[in-house]
Parts: sequence; C-alpha cells; structure tokens
Amino acid sequence: MSQTQPTQTVVIATRESRLALWQAEHVKARLEAELGLRVELLGMTTRGDQILDRALSKVGGKGLFVKELETALEEGRAQLAVHSLKDVPMELPEGFELAAILQREDPRDALVSNRYATLDELPQGAVVGTSSLRRVVQLLALRPDLRIEPLRGNLDTRMRKLDEGGYDAIVLAAAGLKRLGAGDRIRSYFDIEAMIPCAGQGALGLELRADAAELKARIAGLIDRPTWLATLAERAVSRALGGSCSVPLAAHAHWVDGVLQLSAALGNAQHPTHPLLKTRLQGQPQTAAAAEALGLQAAQALMALGAAAYLPQA
Repeated sequence: MSQTQPTQTVVIATRESRLALWQAEHVKARLEAELGLRVELLGMTTRGDQILDRALSKVGGKGLFVKELETALEEGRAQLAVHSLKDVPMELPEGFELAAILQREDPRDALVSNRYATLDELPQGAVVGTSSLRRVVQLLALRPDLRIEPLRGNLDTRMRKLDEGGYDAIVLAAAGLKRLGAGDRIRSYFDIEAMIPCAGQGALGLELRADAAELKARIAGLIDRPTWLATLAERAVSRALGGSCSVPLAAHAHWVDGVLQLSAALGNAQHPTHPLLKTRLQGQPQTAAAAEALGLQAAQALMALGAAAYLPQA
C-alpha cells in the first residue's frame, strides 16, 4: 500500500454518460483502495457525445470520444483518463500513452430485443439497430435478409429507441449492459467466432501523459497481464490494417490453457454483403512485443486473403 508516500490527488477525466461515469468510479475506487490515492472526477462532454445524427465513420471516428479528455491531461486539469479501450484510437497523439489495461469484462456482443430471443428467431427482413460497420458486416454474413438501421447515442438512448418500437432488435456490447446492471435486457449472446468483437471490447484503458512517470509506475499494479497481452495483439491487427470506424474490422484474442487464440475478420464497407475475410491463429506471447507480433501476423494473413481490395483506397 502507499502509507509511506504522501497522499496525492489524482483527477480522472471522463465522459459524462452513465457508463463512462461507472467506469471512472470503478477506477477511482481501485486507486483509493489499492494505492491510497485521493481521487476526483472531471466530467466532460466530447464531440462524440454531441454528434448523434451521423455515423462516427463519417465525422471523425473513435477519436471524437477521447480528444477533450486528452486536452484536459495536456492542460494539467486532469492526470488520468479512463476509456472503453475499444474507443481508443490505435495511434495515440505524441505525448500520451496507455499506462494500464484492466481485467476485461465479457467481450461478447449481445442481442437485445423485446420480442425475439435469438437472431434466428427474427423474422425475414427484421430491422436490427447498430451503427458499427463491424457488426453490420457480420450480421449480414449470418442473416443477409436483415435490414440494418443506424443506431447512435449512449447505451440508455439506444435501449430507449428499441423500446419506442424503432427496431425489432439491437446489438450492444455485453460489457456495458452488465456494468450498468442491465444484464437482464440481454436475450442472447453471439458466439464469439460468429460475431467477433472489436479490438479491446470489454476492457478499460487508462491514459496519461507520457511524462507522468511517477503516476505510471504507481498504477502499473492495476494492469491485468492476460488482458494487456490479448488486447495488444488485437490492437496490432487493427493498427496494421488502418483500423478505424470506417473499416469493418474485428479482432479478439483470449487465453486457452496458456495459449493466446486470436481471431480476426474484415468486411467490405462499400459492399457489406461481400464475403468476410477471416483468420485464426495462436501463440504464447509473454511480452508486449510478442503480442503485437502475433497481431501483425494476423493482419498479414488477412492481406494474403485479399484485404487490400476491402480497405479504403488512399
């Protein structure tokens, strides 16, 4: 513990959605209980929270959820930012780094519906809500007849739109539902190989300034090593293929008896019904570099399957 060190106040920058605040409070509680730090929250509204009428892929991507938080770090108004790791761009701006990745919640996608228990039960031409291109291409691979309609907003907003009758079903991350105590809204879970999650799904990332060496050293104890290595591999796949909201790319790794199983899939954003390109490989990475090398290997396997034709042309 930290009794021998002076108590330090750490300000956490966070988005103000209910889920983001839950995540920040969770990290706050751990920093206080495990490291003896005094912690305050700085709630902020990001551009990603404000723009709800257009898909993220059309207005700047996932970075819209983190830029304001990074500005607070840069200006010294906060020392730490808590993110859903799936919202963190693959390349951070110079001067920032991910200092810790916490143990992952359930990484699967979930079907939420008031009328149907599974994807198979949905009638022909059913309306399914999601604005994730990754989910769109994988849903259409499973059910080409579905009508996929955009769905933006925080988790509560999305569920309200379902309840108002705009959709037969919506697809959400199981982790967010469980964290907010809404796990009972989940009708079924997607098999992780049929609907591969996006890189980092279910994990929390802690970002700080690269020059905050003392704080980085102190929060290192929060790192969950298996999650750290798995998500580094996933993010390396995405980084190698220019992963962003405009690229329907899935990458998920999990440990089985000491072996990291990595699955990845790429769809075609312009032609969502084109066949998915998929690869699956495994390794036993013990270092960050080895985990990222495994991810690069998966990206190269997708390139060998023809990924270049699926990716946006520069």
